[in-house]
Amino acid sequence: MTVLATSVDRAAPDFARKREGMLELVAQLDEILADVRAGGGERYLQRHRDRGKLLPRERIELLLDRDSAFLELSPFAAYDTQFKTGASAITGIGVVEGVECVITASEATVKGGTQNPYTFRKAMRAFEAARVNRLPLISLTESGGADLPTQADVFVPGGEGFRRQTQLSQAGVPNISVVFGNATAGGAYNPGMADYTIFIKERSKVFLGGPPLVKMATGEESGDEELGGAEMHARVSGLGDYLALDEPDAIRLCRQVVRRLNWRKHGPGASVLPVREPAHDPDELAGIASIDLKEPFDMREVIARIVDGSDYDEFKPAYGTSLTTGWAAIHGFPVGIVANVQGVIFSEEAQKATQFIQLTNQLDVPLLFLHNVTGYMVGREYEQRGIIKHGAQMINAVSNSAVPHISMICGGSYGAGNYGMSGDAYEPRFTFAWPNAKIAVMGGAQLAGVLSIVARAAAESRGQEFDADADAQMRAGVEQMIESQSLALSMSGRVFDDGIIDPRDSRTVLGLALSAVHGAEIRGAQGYGVFRM
Repeated sequence: MTVLATSVDRAAPDFARKREGMLELVAQLDEILADVRAGGGERYLQRHRDRGKLLPRERIELLLDRDSAFLELSPFAAYDTQFKTGASAITGIGVVEGVECVITASEATVKGGTQNPYTFRKAMRAFEAARVNRLPLISLTESGGADLPTQADVFVPGGEGFRRQTQLSQAGVPNISVVFGNATAGGAYNPGMADYTIFIKERSKVFLGGPPLVKMATGEESGDEELGGAEMHARVSGLGDYLALDEPDAIRLCRQVVRRLNWRKHGPGASVLPVREPAHDPDELAGIASIDLKEPFDMREVIARIVDGSDYDEFKPAYGTSLTTGWAAIHGFPVGIVANVQGVIFSEEAQKATQFIQLTNQLDVPLLFLHNVTGYMVGREYEQRGIIKHGAQMINAVSNSAVPHISMICGGSYGAGNYGMSGDAYEPRFTFAWPNAKIAVMGGAQLAGVLSIVARAAAESRGQEFDADADAQMRAGVEQMIESQSLALSMSGRVFDDGIIDPRDSRTVLGLALSAVHGAEIRGAQGYGVFRM
């Protein structure tokens, strides 16, 4: 039998303690998300409604198929920055007329939907999700353009958005722009680059330069409607493909456009397996991993609660036992799993992972990486046994693997272990983190200790007395800095993942992500670089 057993005892004090700690973190995240979903606050929400407009999230809700899921991406973007968390935009994957689409919406109640550097990062992540997974892109636009005080950080890289939009079209992935208000200056190029445009009568205003700018530049007197109104673009310039009477009508027309796309997934949909619920309760995931990353946990307990039937066919179970590899399915989609059982990766684990990654590419099966890794093992014995070249083999395999990767960080993800487990730099299709996750070059105590050793050696080489008090202060400061920078919220705020999720939602989130990646053809690598032996 390949059904995983479990040693989790819900009545055990350790389980209750871990669950309580995890749920406290989840509650903190829920508070932040509630603030994100409140947009600019009640005053600005009411002003938006008073203008007869739907709120951005209401537009998305009307656009989506009834009772279908919306996988929101990068909701914590810009956390702990000068900008409001959420980065003045909403992005995610939802089902419209039975078609999975990437949806972006300007959060017009936050500074008029102006775009700051984190809005740009968030948008690029959404464009990439549309491209690599071959998902139609729908942009619900109402933006005041660039956030002018930070235009120096937005203007030059901002052109990449238009490039990516046109590349989607060239790749045969439709992009649809629905303009609910202003789309001025650079923002006018969003509908300008779109395959399909929908404007709203007496609402949409699309122009490179508004009346004041035109007056200053040319001396010409022009009104909004004649310069960039919806009817003008629909009847005169030809920029408007569809002219809606109001916002609900615009959403109806958008759904109509998607319905006429006759869109089909390119992934191997016919091979999807029957869906079976796990044999072990996913609710128990809240009590398996500790918020104290020094406490180990067996990742097989996680696997048992996210895969279909808790059925996991482990590959090489007796070799390289601090890392597990094996075959399973999630919501009917076959996956290969690479997961850290205990944090350190030794030579044997690296070699096992390398072989397994090659096998998944041979069979055209997506890979799921479950992170709780402290890094590759260091020390004289391990260096002599070849940990560098074995780690390089694993990173080579990850780098050149062509099947979709999905990463879920369930604990620590430190050092080159993050690279070998397909961290963000290795362009996994999606990356999600649990609330207890941490990402850094190493733990704060270790990093501070290394700096202390280097400082002590430097003082000795100069014949100076080592200042122990100053060293203690330095170590405390470094530990605190590294701790704050490595937290899940800090990483997610920088858009180094696609969101922090409640561990109990892991199976659902992974199922939605796997469904999305099947929009594109899944084909493994046909070759690799040189593996140093």
